[in-house]
Amino acid sequence: MSRTEVMRGYVPRYLLTAPEYAAIIDSQGSEFDSLRDNIVSILEQFFIHTATWGLARWEEFLGLDSYAGKPDDQRRSRIISKLRGVGTVTVEMIKNVAESYANGTVEVEELPTEYSMVITFVDQHGIPPNYTDLQAAIAEIIPAHLAVSYLLRYLLWSELDAKNLTWDELDVKSLAWNEFELGGWIDA
Repeated sequence: MSRTEVMRGYVPRYLLTAPEYAAIIDSQGSEFDSLRDNIVSILEQFFIHTATWGLARWEEFLGLDSYAGKPDDQRRSRIISKLRGVGTVTVEMIKNVAESYANGTVEVEELPTEYSMVITFVDQHGIPPNYTDLQAAIAEIIPAHLAVSYLLRYLLWSELDAKNLTWDELDVKSLAWNEFELGGWIDA
């Protein structure tokens, strides 16, 4: 039912006999119908399955090339597949990604009450050689509401003592202080 018909139902019949009054009701009803249609259209753009002219925004938002000339169902399929990504992000997935960069064992601890997670490098000392790549990869897959902290492993005196190295043996390695304290040399 159009808004014009609804508005005419609220007005006494004798007023509709005046052509001026009927014209006002008809023009306002038409504007309300147009407004309602525009609101519905905008709301449809928030959902991929009903979006039409908003598909270009979805493509832009997801960094996809525009498929403006293609049918809407093809565009929707591509957008949905991009949103699904590689699957549900789990602690195991994050651990696998981190270990592929770290060349060692990594532990991932979820801290749900703090909306964060801690990635700890367990058996390799120092900063992984592609640490910034690791951080970028993790930032790409984790949910945006989670903060990530990284715990790197540095050389502890107890680990150095366990190696039973003499100072002369350490001097032969010719390590700068930052190389020494990072401890990457002890894993080699």
